[in-house]
Order: sequence, then structure tokens, then C-alpha cells
Amino acid sequence: MTKPAIIVLSPSGEAVARTIRGAVGGDIHGLRGRVEKADVQFTDTRAHLVSLFRAGRPIIAVMASGAVIRLLADQLHDKEAEPPVIAVSADGKSVVPLLGGHHGANELAISIAAATDGHAAVTTAGDTVFGLALDAPPPGYVLANLQDAKSVMAALLTGEKARIVGVASWLEDRDLAVDDDGPITLEVTENTSKGGPDYLVYHAKTLVLGMGCERGAEPREAIDLAERLLAENDIAPGALACIASIDLKADEAAINGVADHFGVPARFFDAVTLEAETPLLENPSDVVFAEVGCHGVAEGASLAAVGGGGELIVPKQKSQRVTAALARATQPLTQLPGRARGRMFVVGIGPGSAAWRSPEAARMIREATDLVGYSLYLDLVADIGSGKVRHDYGLGEEETRVRHAMELAGEGRDVALVCSGDAGIYAMAALVFELLEKGGLSDAARRIAIEVTPGISALQGAAARAGAPLGHDFCTISLSDLLTPWADIQRRVRAAGEGDFVIAFYNPVSKRRRSQLAWARDELLRHRPADTPVILAANLGREGETLRILPLSELQVAEVDMLTVVLVGSSQSRVVRAGDGRDWVYTPRGYAAKQGTGIAEAPKEVAQ
Repeated sequence: MTKPAIIVLSPSGEAVARTIRGAVGGDIHGLRGRVEKADVQFTDTRAHLVSLFRAGRPIIAVMASGAVIRLLADQLHDKEAEPPVIAVSADGKSVVPLLGGHHGANELAISIAAATDGHAAVTTAGDTVFGLALDAPPPGYVLANLQDAKSVMAALLTGEKARIVGVASWLEDRDLAVDDDGPITLEVTENTSKGGPDYLVYHAKTLVLGMGCERGAEPREAIDLAERLLAENDIAPGALACIASIDLKADEAAINGVADHFGVPARFFDAVTLEAETPLLENPSDVVFAEVGCHGVAEGASLAAVGGGGELIVPKQKSQRVTAALARATQPLTQLPGRARGRMFVVGIGPGSAAWRSPEAARMIREATDLVGYSLYLDLVADIGSGKVRHDYGLGEEETRVRHAMELAGEGRDVALVCSGDAGIYAMAALVFELLEKGGLSDAARRIAIEVTPGISALQGAAARAGAPLGHDFCTISLSDLLTPWADIQRRVRAAGEGDFVIAFYNPVSKRRRSQLAWARDELLRHRPADTPVILAANLGREGETLRILPLSELQVAEVDMLTVVLVGSSQSRVVRAGDGRDWVYTPRGYAAKQGTGIAEAPKEVAQ
């Protein structure tokens, strides 16, 4: 479970918050101005709680339960996806799990109450009567027919007795009324079984499907082979703990496609580890050894994953380009050996404020084990990034930063490379793929999974704050000549001027570079009117946000700093004053002309 966020609104709750942190871990989040000794501070309680909730972060709120309910009420849409939410009184005597009882809230509440000498007000029926939740089995088990749990629980609560089929100490050691002839059945099996309104089926995750494939094999072929192997041996997919293979296949779509199809992790082993399983293989192959350094991939990987005492129960099966084998562990696998395929999330966080951060970006940061980025950017996601391993870098260390993130992912970690704005706009996403192309990475780093999520860029933020200056064709140009020759930048500015584009200038000035923006202004004045609107925007979406609108002819370099984005309108951009006296900038597309306003006819829309 992700480390919880302990919310405190006043000094009276600080002591119990520290006690809670000592008992269950997590970070103290304090209301700025009232709680100063906090790991994370916030100013808007509702916005902060909603941000944490959407990010899936467990919330322990030292505040009235009614207040927590009201603040989160409009976020309650999916019971299965809601994180634990617990309300704790300021004295710690009352601990109330409000949401996510079967996602860890009940256990958290009990641990907190033990630390604060309070009472955990657990109200979930199964927990209070039987000491377990039939719809939330322990790690290593899965309930196959969740839809029937409610009816079974209701029958047991009215006094019906249950018969237990199979071995499961977590069922037998509870306060269930057990009878071999009982009308309710609780079965633990690795075989397929439908269950029903009076019959719950649990699968212990003791099985591992080992797989090998030729380079570029189709996922559909691998999935078909896996499904056929399970069906022929009457194995329920729910009994699979993972898919296993050799590390050379970590980026194979076929292997990962099977894992995705069954909703289980994939784990990978090096050739030395697989070769150690050779005495247990039923189909060792010298050809495979010559190719990858071990005598069997599918059988060897399945055996390596189930560990000592495990057994091969289905020897290697083959299709045209894929192999598969099945092994069984002695106990449900809750800690998987091997290495996961590392993931690198390239995350654009916008200007950094929670309000401008996408849910997908928050999810990626939440799922990451490690955060890599410029220190300021990592500080901006502290509300959802606490508890992660931070790898801080300064400005000017871009390639080192990205390379480190990729190598960390190559170790099997989930890494978030945190960028401001949009990661693909003058940020780190392009460098990721440049390094992938030019080499110099370890083999493992080249096999990682990469996901890029968009963020609100500076040009979007400036445009939204100013009105709609990007309503027609626009372009972006960086005025930094650190990586691009000044002659190339000049050529692009001239072309944009001649093409009458709205232009967003990134990196307009620096401490040493003061002349480029002045040159761009003078060049654009050759192509558009002196009163063309210019937008100067800085610290967008953050404290200290500023925005100015002025004519192009009055643009002065001294008014611009490194944190400013400069938007220069086209010859068609206009300034309109609203009834409240505020000026807005927009660039017409021609929609009004379509309404018969008399404005020059706009070109017809082109299908997108």
C-alpha cells in the first residue's frame, strides 16, 4: 500500500498525527499558516484532499468524519477503485474507516487505534462477525466470482453453515460456522469452477506460466498457446501468479501481451539463473543453450519463478514461434522472484499545481518507485510523491538525468521522469528517444517500457489566461542558441513572420543572452502591425503568476526573464475589452463569418 497522507488542520491534531506516523508511516500534511511542522503543506483543504484521493493515496484525516465526507462526496464513483480514507479525532480515541475498508482501511484503523489507545470503529459486517472479508481474500488468493460474495455473506450472517473444499488456513482459522453438509460452499482450487450465489471459488496463486518466443512473435499466437495449455489442463487463469521468461525477452510484445491478457505480472530471469534449473527440465535443448545461454526458457523460467520445492506440472508446449510450460509452487506466491520489466513514465506536470495536473500524470507518479527530475519539479509533486526514492538533479544535467532514469528502469523499477509543462515540448521526452536511438545504454535499459503523458504547456497556460490567441495557426520557437545555431533560429523566426503565425517564444532570454528577443521583435515588426498584441506570462498556475498584454512595438527585453513565455499575435490577432474592463486577446478563425455576419468568408473546414 502507498504510504498514507496524514491530514492535520490545527495544532491540536499535531501530536496524534505524529503518533500515527510512527505507527503506520506516511507523511504529515498540514494546513499552511496553522500547522507549520509538516512534511507537506497545503492551502486549500478540499483541493488537496481531492488530489490525494484521485491519486489513490490513503488518507488519514485528523478531523471530523462529517467534514471528510462532505469534502470528498462528489468523488465517490467507484467502490473498487477508492483508496482507504480514515477519520481520526484530535485525541486519537475515535478511528473511523470511512472508505476502502477492504482495501486496507480497516487494517490501518486497527493499527492506528492500537497506537493511540483508541477504538477502531470497523463496521464491515464480515470483519466484525467472522474476522475476515470473504470478498477480499489475503494476498496470494483471488475470488473468482466476486458478484456472488454479497449473497454468500448474507446467508452466513443469517446463520447458514459453510463447507470448505480445498486447503486454506485463512478460512479455517476464522469464526465461520463450518459443516461438511453446509449449504454454502467455499472452495479453494487451481481448476476452473463457476461458483454461484451459494458457492464462492477462490484460486490460490501457486502457478507460473513460463514462456519463450522468437523475436517479434505475434501476441495473439502466444495468447492462444497459453489459453490452450490452461484449458487442456483444466487450469483457471486466476491461479496464475505471473508469466516468466528470460530477460532477453523483457521487451517482447508476445510475452508482455500474455501477462496483460491474464492481468498478471511478468517476471524475467538471466540465463545463469535459468541454467541452474537444467537438472529439472524435461526438454533441455542444446540449440536453445547456444542461442541464449541456458538449456530451456519456458520450463526453466517457470521453475525459477516457483522456487525451491516447486514442480513442473506441464512440460514445454510449442506453437510455431512460441513455447510455454507450467510449474506449481508449494505456497501462494506473494513475493515474486525475478525482475519486472522496468517502466519509465515521462510525466508532464504542467506548471506544477495540483489543479493543472492531469489524473494520468498523478497516476504515473503514484505508481512509480523512483522520481527523477530537477529538484524544483520534484518539490512540486511532493503532495503525491512522498515516500518515493528521489533522484534530484540541477539545471544543465539533462542528459545525465534522463540516462539515469532509463538505467533505473532497466533494473526493473517504475521510474517517473518529472518534467514541467508538457514533457514533449522543449523537455525531456525527445531526449529519451534520442538516447534510445544513439545507444550507450545498457541492454536492460533499452528493453524498458516507456509511457509519455501530456501536461499543460506554458503556451497553453498563457493562451488560456489571455483569452484565445491560439485560435488560428501558430508555432513555437525557442530563442536559446545553446543547442540550436542562432542562424537556424533566425531563419525560423523569419519564416514564421512571413507566414503570419502566432508565435510562442520559449527561452526568450537568459542571464547571458539578451539580444535575441530584441532581434525577433524587430524582425516581426517588418511583417505585422506595431500594435500586434504580445502576451508576457510568468509563473503560470503558481503563486506569483503574472500576465501582461502590450503592443509589439513596446516589447522591452528588460521586462522579460527566464520564467516568462512570450506570445506574439499574428496580423489578425485582436484585443477586445470585456464589460468588466479586462482585456482579452484572440485570433479569429473565421467562424463568425459562417454565421453571416458580413466578415470575410472563412475557408471551409477540413475534416480532421
